[in-house]
Amino acid sequence: MTDVYTLGEPLGVVSSGRVRHESEARLDVCGPEFTLAVALARLGHRSAYLGKVGDDELGARALTVLKGEGVDVLDMRVSEGLRTGLILRETRIGREPRATQYRAGSAGSRLAPGNVPIDRIAAAKMLHVTGLTAGLGRDAREAVRVAVNAARNADVMISFAVEYVPELWASVREAEEVLGELACRSHLLFLRQDELDLVKPALTPEREVVVDRGAKGASVRADRMRYDVPGWQVPVVDTSGAGEAFTAGYISAALDGLIPQERLHRGALLSAAAVTSASDWQGLPTRSDLT
Repeated sequence: MTDVYTLGEPLGVVSSGRVRHESEARLDVCGPEFTLAVALARLGHRSAYLGKVGDDELGARALTVLKGEGVDVLDMRVSEGLRTGLILRETRIGREPRATQYRAGSAGSRLAPGNVPIDRIAAAKMLHVTGLTAGLGRDAREAVRVAVNAARNADVMISFAVEYVPELWASVREAEEVLGELACRSHLLFLRQDELDLVKPALTPEREVVVDRGAKGASVRADRMRYDVPGWQVPVVDTSGAGEAFTAGYISAALDGLIPQERLHRGALLSAAAVTSASDWQGLPTRSDLT
């Protein structure tokens, strides 16, 4: 049985200083669900990933990483004639890193409802989806909805990370409608402090809500109680991937039957590991590293 089934867009990522002046860059692959699937596999959980890549070198690299990390890629698809999406990340001294998206028309954005394996999701322990994938376009949004419906019909736990990226949405109102709908249908909700207003209707006492505050720490409200964990106490190389790593750690501890405080602690450990690496996922721990 699959522990966590997830779906999203695998991406290439080029990291550099300010591009107009920089002569060197770093190439990797990433994606929020991608990072989560790898993180869970490293911790010994059975994770499965659905997504589309182009028939290009970036797509081949993404598949190679997933297979090498032990992620179930049975449902992955290679789209002929399409390219794998790309993100350009620029680090600038004294400013927040800037990410430029090159995803319009990418293979991953063509994820469709017909690609979703209802029986495989129904057989999983948990489904994890994100608002980022729901924001890729109409077909991808419907694919997420089909997956959520399949999970709910089979009484599979649903985990939802808001992952709001403004440029993927036509308006804030559209984002609120879709993200609020998905949040209300989830059992476990992950979001950043600045995303709280987007999903207000879902912030009910009955739902387990985890708020990631980055370097300031994180909190969870579960069983009508609030628990907190402090932020990173490690040298920070790159904060990209920290949120996804935290989510993976929290879900891992939940699968292991740990209490909310212990879930937060494992999430914080994985988040700290992520920020000490230039890669979203390469610095993440294995199960033996946790001890």
